[in-house]
Amino acid sequence: MKVLVCGGSGYIGSNMTATLAENGHEPFVYDNLSKGHVSAVKDAQFIKGDLADYELLVKTLKENEIDAVMHFAAFIEVGESVAEPLKYYHNNVSNTQTVLAAMETVGVGKFVFSSTAAVYGMPNQIPINEDMPKDPINPYGQTKWASERMLHWQCNAGKVRYAALRYFNACGAGHDCTLGEDHSPESHLIPLIIQAAMGKREDIKIFGTDYPTKDGTCIRDYIHVEDLCSAHLLALEKLEKEKELVYNLGNGKGYSVREVIETVKKVSGKNFKVVETQRRPGDPPVLTSDASRAISELGWKTKLADIEKIVETAWQWHNKYPNGYQD
Repeated sequence: MKVLVCGGSGYIGSNMTATLAENGHEPFVYDNLSKGHVSAVKDAQFIKGDLADYELLVKTLKENEIDAVMHFAAFIEVGESVAEPLKYYHNNVSNTQTVLAAMETVGVGKFVFSSTAAVYGMPNQIPINEDMPKDPINPYGQTKWASERMLHWQCNAGKVRYAALRYFNACGAGHDCTLGEDHSPESHLIPLIIQAAMGKREDIKIFGTDYPTKDGTCIRDYIHVEDLCSAHLLALEKLEKEKELVYNLGNGKGYSVREVIETVKKVSGKNFKVVETQRRPGDPPVLTSDASRAISELGWKTKLADIEKIVETAWQWHNKYPNGYQD
């Protein structure tokens, strides 16, 4: 298939682009480079464009005879979404609507959406399955849920087939450790700890050590980026026969903040300062996924579930690119 990857120069999007090319598909990257890096785009034609540009989207879909669209172009910072909700509604909801409108105009009928476990808010049951209540507690989660509902109704109207993939903590580096995390500012735990190990950060902070967990710190579900991409590929192929797919993606096993810190110390061979501080508001003690539906219906299998192996790939990437992508 010819696949337009929106946000294809970002962390997950660039890995997805490489996965598509490796599996015989023809990816086209569409990105405004507000968050991504053009040097992360490999084996794909690059179109610099904004998702708010309906005319350019229509032109891109038509001229390249696109068969399907994958969407990785959302803003993802929870704290920023609370401070600037309109920014998040514009990019995450309005721009998604524009993409769907362009697809409807051209007649492109398949859409794979990068969603999030944040749609569940503060779940009352662990692990989290797809049928649990959707009650986002911040604009980021709310905008993803709003986009999912928009996709549902567009599908119900016979305009699109879609898959919404709700995942937990994407991490690691993919494709021989050549495609890793380079966010500005960085907010994800593993790269933050690695920066501390590399001496680029004075310390790593643990927000809360009195949670009802085995070591008092929060537990999260970490999933390697290549495992995420394999699920997206399987979902895309399943849309040939199915109209509406919704899956959680995770390992189902959680690791605590302390465990991740100790893993980075082990992999890097470095020691660094760890500062214990107060809890952050809205942090649940444990968030892990029930991905059994994706496993049974897609035939999905994770290959890099072990936290040490995940950290090893991230550590290799950060050492190859100590200053991030240079573009």
